Amino acid sequence: MTPDLLLSNIRQHIPLDEAESEFLLSVLIPRPFKQGELIVRAGDPARHLMFVDTGYLMTYYTDTNGEDHVIQFSGEGWWAGDIHCLSEYTTTRYSSRGMSGGEVLLLPKLALEQLLSNYTKFERYFRIIFQKGFMRQQLRYIEGHSTSAEERYQSFIQAYPSIAQTVPQKYIASYLGITPEFLSKIRKRLAS
Repeated sequence: MTPDLLLSNIRQHIPLDEAESEFLLSVLIPRPFKQGELIVRAGDPARHLMFVDTGYLMTYYTDTNGEDHVIQFSGEGWWAGDIHCLSEYTTTRYSSRGMSGGEVLLLPKLALEQLLSNYTKFERYFRIIFQKGFMRQQLRYIEGHSTSAEERYQSFIQAYPSIAQTVPQKYIASYLGITPEFLSKIRKRLAS
């Protein structure tokens, strides 16, 4: 486990003393993953938040026809997990899969609750992180209804250049709400 990225991420938003850092590091569980490996399966109880220390994850919903719909990509320094189900004590609708090899740091639900009640600074940190995630989702919704597929793809490339080079085209297309074939046409048009 290399907690430097996580601690740096947190310190961008709140200062940490040694006791706060030590408690956080004591409750994290390092979880390596391989490309294509399923880390969280839809239907399982939501047990933890995941901090991506290295590599890339994809969180997706599988519909009744077996088609995957990408909800989120998470790269190094990003949090992932089903926050709704974590708070409501239910099973998750989403699966998370490694898009590359890497490692996540698991923050179990009980440890998160202890962290928030024992070290109130973390309430501020997670509020900031959750607000930013919520704003990203709102912007994505607006883009999905008010911009062309080409504009959404260009926005995606600007926002996530390293993910765009790592993730298969079919998943990027799903994230953008278009078919892989249409994304291929967009990419060819932009390349010429």
